[in-house]
Amino acid sequence: MDELLQQFLLEGRDLVADAHAALVALGRDARDRPALDRLFRATHTLKGSVALFDMAPAERLLHVAEARLEGARKGDGALDEAMLDLLMQAIDQTDRWIDAMEGAASLDADATGLSDRLIALIAGDGETGEADLPLPVSPPVAADQDWIAALRSRAELAMVDPGRARTAFRYTPDPDCFFRGEDPLSMVENVPQLLGIAILPAGDAWPDLAACEPFRCMAAIEGLSAADEAQVRAAFRLAPDQIAVAPFNPSPAASDSAPYATELAATLRVEAVRLDRLADQSGELAVAIRALQPIAARLRVIDPLLAAELRAAEDEIARVAGRLQRSVAQVRLVSLEPVLRRLPRLAREAAAMVDKAIRFTIEGETAQVDKQLADQLFEPLLHLVRNAVDHGLEPAGQRVASGKPAEGRIGLAVRQDGGHISIVLTDDGRGIDPQAMRAAAVAKGLMSGEAAAALSDAEALHIVFLPGFSTAESATMLSGRGVGMDAVRAAVERLAGTITIQSDVGRGTRITLRLPANAITTPLLVVAAGDRQLGVRLDQIVETARIDASAVQPVGQAHACILRDRTVPVLDLAALLGLEPTSGALARLVVTDAGPCRTALRVAAFGERFDAVVRESTGLLAAMPAVAGTAMMSDGSVLLVLDLPELVA
Repeated sequence: MDELLQQFLLEGRDLVADAHAALVALGRDARDRPALDRLFRATHTLKGSVALFDMAPAERLLHVAEARLEGARKGDGALDEAMLDLLMQAIDQTDRWIDAMEGAASLDADATGLSDRLIALIAGDGETGEADLPLPVSPPVAADQDWIAALRSRAELAMVDPGRARTAFRYTPDPDCFFRGEDPLSMVENVPQLLGIAILPAGDAWPDLAACEPFRCMAAIEGLSAADEAQVRAAFRLAPDQIAVAPFNPSPAASDSAPYATELAATLRVEAVRLDRLADQSGELAVAIRALQPIAARLRVIDPLLAAELRAAEDEIARVAGRLQRSVAQVRLVSLEPVLRRLPRLAREAAAMVDKAIRFTIEGETAQVDKQLADQLFEPLLHLVRNAVDHGLEPAGQRVASGKPAEGRIGLAVRQDGGHISIVLTDDGRGIDPQAMRAAAVAKGLMSGEAAAALSDAEALHIVFLPGFSTAESATMLSGRGVGMDAVRAAVERLAGTITIQSDVGRGTRITLRLPANAITTPLLVVAAGDRQLGVRLDQIVETARIDASAVQPVGQAHACILRDRTVPVLDLAALLGLEPTSGALARLVVTDAGPCRTALRVAAFGERFDAVVRESTGLLAAMPAVAGTAMMSDGSVLLVLDLPELVA
């Protein structure tokens, strides 16, 4: 994909997210001036951004929306609920066009018609109406080439090597740019291979100090770059009407002065695969360091002093390696905002498909997580949002009859929780009836009546994650085909996370995803089953327990015990894996909530706990059931990491 288009897709979606947030704030308080200014800035910048591509319908639509917002800022017209809704439609449509540019590099055939209809509605006169709206005026950019001749004489550029300069530019910022949050120097900072700049008055001369307006930009910026014209113009893609660019041809009398360059701060872009490789290698380093422990233990018998020196060196290496791993983890952190910013529009589209009105809010979207988590989180969240719209929220008539507002509310909140991140999706809909869940599971043959009756209400809610489960009477375009929620749980568990449901019938549902913010290493507990050592993720373990073997009692054809005044089924891990069953006077139990209910796995012994890089199973291992991946032990052996949800399902 073209680098300029790729940058546009990133920046465009950021601007759409900013506009959405501002529109939501204005929906709460139409007099929120900071939100109005934020919406205007986002729309203005987005208009300049789409102008660089074959997106004329989007540019025209955003131009009219910007003009309407400029009028509101000047007090020429209030933004009522209907107008805010139209502006939301304009931003949503622009978001769809950005998606179209990513997929096909062009807009749909009906883009012009859609744009014209929205323009007429925003203008409010049944026509395009652009002449009736107060249009923002940008300062004129010098049309002649005199500025290039003058640029050669600028003292600030005298030290630039004329042999390196390929392109000259003159940037005349909008005098009101500061009010929109724009920074002209930051714009110039993005010019590739910048050699030097000169700052001069936008007019003929600087105004007297008494006549200066401190909040207006009165400067123009000229400069030279070693890049070509297209690259320089791309740096000003958000202000194309404020820039003049021309090839720079030094005169024969150009000075042979030593090269001079103005170095500006830059952001280094690194391919994601390199970061992944660096993360893997930092995890492998931690494993390699742990290999020194048994060597130090053997050396202690031969030479205690030398063993102590080795152990001290190991501790220092481990400390530095830990610091390196934390630094790598910090580099891999990305904001969740790019993942979440499309959800409001998709939620509104889903609601329109089932004729429901919703208000969708997001909190904490700037929280940072590991890029691996961010890359894989969108699909499960989209499933959850669609289920909330289709199954959670009642139709408007039912809501009004039950004393609720006709507009349903869905909220997504993201919170940092130590080394984890919690994502909570709430709705104020009908809630989930545990008894209805039990009945549906039995009717579909997913479990027996006895097993369903034995579930607590909290456990019955998790029936929704069983493969093939659905309570929908008929399939819709959104759901009802028995797929979705089981895929959500599988996706969350692949990310070493957990998902829980709380619900009040008639009041709504709360779904919580808890995920590790750092995906480089995974804490593991080593357990023994038969003659094998196996790994279990610590985040899937509720507790470990040691009880008398006689406390494990047969119940029908299974076994159970009492833990913390609660009956918990007990499964023998070795027997599940086809190994010799565990025996002995002491029962060692690993208790997990990974299955449909709390379950205890009996193991032969508990081993060490350590952080490891867990690699997904490949080849023959990928076909093995209940194996989530592999990890390297300190002695070089490979540890199989169990997939507890599959094992105890």
